[in-house]
Amino acid sequence: MSKSEMIASGKCCIGIEFGSTRIKAVLTDDCNVPLVSGVHDWQNTLLDGVWTYPLEEVKAGLQDCFADLMKNVESEFGVKLTAAAAIGISAMMHGYLVFDKDGGQLVPFRTWRNTMTEEAAAKLTEEFSFNIPQRWSIAHLYQAILNNEEHIDKIDFMTTLAGYVHLLLTGEKLIGIGDASGIFPIDPANCCYDEAMTVRFDELTKGTRFTAKLLDILPKIAAVGECAGKLTEEGAKLLDPTGTFGAGVPFCPPEGDAQTGMAATNSIAVRTGNVSAGTSIFSMIVLEKNLKAVHREIDIVTTPCGDPVAMVHCNNCTTDLDAWVKMFGGLLGAAGAELPKGRLYDLIYSLAAKGAPDCGGIISYNYYAGEQITGLDSGKPLMFRSPDSAFTIENLARSLVYSCVATLKLGMDILTEEEQVSLEKIYAHGGLFKTPVPSQSILAAALGADITLMQSAGEGGAWGIALLAAYTAREDRALSLQDFLNKKVFGSMSGSTVSPAPEDIEGIKAYMKLYKAGVAAEKAAAAI
Repeated sequence: MSKSEMIASGKCCIGIEFGSTRIKAVLTDDCNVPLVSGVHDWQNTLLDGVWTYPLEEVKAGLQDCFADLMKNVESEFGVKLTAAAAIGISAMMHGYLVFDKDGGQLVPFRTWRNTMTEEAAAKLTEEFSFNIPQRWSIAHLYQAILNNEEHIDKIDFMTTLAGYVHLLLTGEKLIGIGDASGIFPIDPANCCYDEAMTVRFDELTKGTRFTAKLLDILPKIAAVGECAGKLTEEGAKLLDPTGTFGAGVPFCPPEGDAQTGMAATNSIAVRTGNVSAGTSIFSMIVLEKNLKAVHREIDIVTTPCGDPVAMVHCNNCTTDLDAWVKMFGGLLGAAGAELPKGRLYDLIYSLAAKGAPDCGGIISYNYYAGEQITGLDSGKPLMFRSPDSAFTIENLARSLVYSCVATLKLGMDILTEEEQVSLEKIYAHGGLFKTPVPSQSILAAALGADITLMQSAGEGGAWGIALLAAYTAREDRALSLQDFLNKKVFGSMSGSTVSPAPEDIEGIKAYMKLYKAGVAAEKAAAAI
């Protein structure tokens, strides 16, 4: 069967992911190879001090992205996209999306990027003996309760962005266990919300404006590989207002971007892990055993199968690097030497590769938002250097790349040094690795581990959720997700691996010594 026939007969799968700067849809063939994609660019909005995405933009972005996918399918393969074997929705994890009994949104969507829940996160961490980060949905809910916000007694349903889009398209209030693990702690033995902690939460909220039972407002958890609903007539009209794409397509459980990153890098097995680097950066390390202590810098979430994962999440990664690249582009343009965006990034990365291993004493903080790991509620980009530093373009470029991974290193050092977690296979993906060197070698030095980029590293979470959709549509129902990924997706795929260079390890150690000492300056700047 040709690719065109495969598409026309609805044998392909579709993955759609809502990232922080882009909504992307991917169509895959029956061998799980990406055929064509569609994109829609968007940005969060700072509204009354809250990072948000209006839900009308969510709907409009979904339509535009899917329309781009359909247009590209017809342009490249000469057929219309009218059906699929399965669809999956993925999005940024965490945040606060609450609705009343009529489905009305109660407050603007508070995304993962907000750091306004310190009191609630600290209290819940103490009560649960389990780290609750500020960006988790339960921290946002409890902070709203502590603040006695007016909408609290009207909450009928709370979900994530992926869960919301899934609800729009299928009518089902369901969620995958990985995305659920960013709402509330999970009991991995039973693959459900931790019962003892839900009881404790209900006890904590007695006598407040919040009168519901927690479990009554949370989305149900759907197991990986099961059908989590089908595209309704209303959902089909939202997805494709032209009516070309029909209803009835099955959906896999909606998942978080962390879990789709794990699927896209085949890192769901014990002692494997991945690093995703874009607007934010986070590592996911599948644990062999429970950690010995509760660490505020480390989240415990799950794989798409429900296995526990140590997650080090940093709110800031490439935004400041992007701003510098844009500024350098403006300088070149003013000099009559304009370069395309891709060439600009290649140039900056090539300069960074030539920089001194310690960046010559130039230290950069890429903080556009706060960072729990370094104790900042808000951030401001900052760079400092000593008067005798080697202030060259090469060292500056390298420092900007270092800043993308520096906060992650602080959290990962806790895992490797205090918890003795071994790192056997680390896969990297995301925008930071579109030009693998030096970002790949710098990450290897920061983590002290080999870093592998698969051929699929640039495909990202949209492909990852397409793989989970394909797993839902599999013929062999007894096949585990790990076996599906090993046999049906990654069996013949190659990758490039970089080992940490001793001089880079020593260089980033020297950089981090100054970086940690200068966090006080960053805090002072953020407070201005």
